[in-house]
Amino acid sequence: MLETSDRDLDYIIHEMIDTVKNSKDEVFHIAEESRKEYERISKELDDLKEKVIIVIEEGDQLEKKSKLARNKLSIVSKNFSVYSEDSIREAYDNAHQMQSDFIVKRDKEKALRERRDDLERRLKSIEVMVERAEGLMGKISIVLNYLSEDFMQISNLLQDAQEKQAFGLQIIEAQEEERRKLSREMHDGPAQMLANILLRSEIVDRTYRKGDTETALKEMQSVRTLIRSSLQEVRRIIYDLRPMALDDLGLVPTIKKYIATLEDQHPNIHFQYRSHQERLPSQYEVALFRLIQESIQNAIKHAEAERIDVILEIRKEQVMAVIRDNGVGFDCENRKEKSFGIIGMNERLDMLGGELKIDTKVGEGTKIFIQIPLTA
Repeated sequence: MLETSDRDLDYIIHEMIDTVKNSKDEVFHIAEESRKEYERISKELDDLKEKVIIVIEEGDQLEKKSKLARNKLSIVSKNFSVYSEDSIREAYDNAHQMQSDFIVKRDKEKALRERRDDLERRLKSIEVMVERAEGLMGKISIVLNYLSEDFMQISNLLQDAQEKQAFGLQIIEAQEEERRKLSREMHDGPAQMLANILLRSEIVDRTYRKGDTETALKEMQSVRTLIRSSLQEVRRIIYDLRPMALDDLGLVPTIKKYIATLEDQHPNIHFQYRSHQERLPSQYEVALFRLIQESIQNAIKHAEAERIDVILEIRKEQVMAVIRDNGVGFDCENRKEKSFGIIGMNERLDMLGGELKIDTKVGEGTKIFIQIPLTA
C-alpha cells in the first residue's frame, strides 16, 4: 500500500511538472500577443481619431456651404422673374449637390465613429486576456517555486503515506495562497492600468471632439506612458515566476536585477556581496534566490520598512545571507505556526543542510540569517 502511495505521488508530481512546462509557454505567448495587439490597436485608434477630426471639420464646412446654397436657392425662388432659367437651374443643382455631399460626409463620420468604438471595446477585451494569464501564472508560480525544483527531492525524503498526504494538503494551501497573491497583483497592477487607459482614451475622444488638439495630444502621451507601465508590470510578474538570468548569469547578477525591478515598490533596498567563486551549483543558486526573494517581499509587504539591506557572502565552505529591515517587526511567539512562507524557507534549507534564524521584536525591525554549508 505504501509503495502504491509513493508511485501515486510521483505520478502527480510528474503530471504537475508537465503542466508547468505547457503553462509557461502559454503565459509568455499570451503576454507577448497581448502586448503586440495593444500596440497595434492603439496605433490604429490614434490614426482613426485623427481621421474622425478631419471628417468632422469637412462635414462642418459642407454644412455651412449647404446652408449658403439653400439660402441662395430660396432667394432665386422668391425672385423667379429676375433670374434666368440657367441661374435657377445652377442654384438648384448646387444646393442639391452640397446637401448630398454633406449627407455622404456625415455617413462617413458615423462609420468612423463606429469603428473607433469597436477598437475601444477590443482594448477592453484585453482585460480578459490578462485574467487568463492570471490563472496560468498562479499555476506556474506554485509549481515552479515549490515543485519542479524541490519536490522531487522531497518525495524521496518522505517516509510514509500520511506524511505525503499532509504535505499534499500544504501544497494545496500554498497553491491557493499563491493564486490569491497573483490575483491581487494582477488586479492592482495591469488590470487597473488597463481600466485607466480606457478612461483616458474616452477623455482623449471628448477632447478631440471639442477641437482641443493640444490637450488631446498630451492625453495621448499619457495613455502611451500608461501602456508602457502596464507592459512593464506584466513582465515583472512573469519575471517573478522564473528569472531566466539565474540560469544564464548566476546568483549575484540575478539578485541585482531583481532588486532593480523593485525600485517602484521600494527604492531603498541595498545589496552587498562578497564571493570567492563565480557560480554555485544550480540547486544552491535557486534556493538562495528564492530565500532572499521571499525575505525581501515579506519586508516590503509586511514590515513597513524605510530601508532593506541584503548581504550575501559566498565562501568556499559555506554561504551566508542576511536580510534586515528597520520596519515594524513582529512577535515570534504569536507568529502563525502554519505560515507557509516560513515553512517553505525551512524546507529549502533542510534539504541543503542549512539553517534559518529570525531575530525580531515589535517595533525594532527584523533580521533574517541564512547559512548553508557547501559540500565538496
